[in-house]
Amino acid sequence: MDFLQPPGWARPRGYSNGVAASGRLVCVSGMIGWDGQGVFHTDDFAGQVRQALQNVVEVLAEAGARPEHIVRMTWYVLDKKEYVGAYKEVGAAYREIIGAHYPAMTAVQVAGLVEDRARVEIEVTAVVP
Repeated sequence: MDFLQPPGWARPRGYSNGVAASGRLVCVSGMIGWDGQGVFHTDDFAGQVRQALQNVVEVLAEAGARPEHIVRMTWYVLDKKEYVGAYKEVGAAYREIIGAHYPAMTAVQVAGLVEDRARVEIEVTAVVP
């Protein structure tokens, strides 16, 4: 896996500008903050992020993939201010579950998610060498 950092560009914080990888492609659908049985345990943004990330890791494991194989993440959030306001808690959950691995990432504020209680949805692409 090669992390792409053009010369002279400021290093991004918490993500990479791009990633080049080769191997078995694993695509994970958008994961939200409910458990494997479809039950929400919190409406707290950071709590839902924690659960969504845990869900991502569990799906990756089914393909023999680990968090360090993630090359791309897309975060869909309902409220940018809620997301920014939870940076500290979100960062802690991310480092605990994903580790110090920062793939290419995009965060987008959306008008709504299919599940009414969902505050965030995270989809992932991984490449297992």
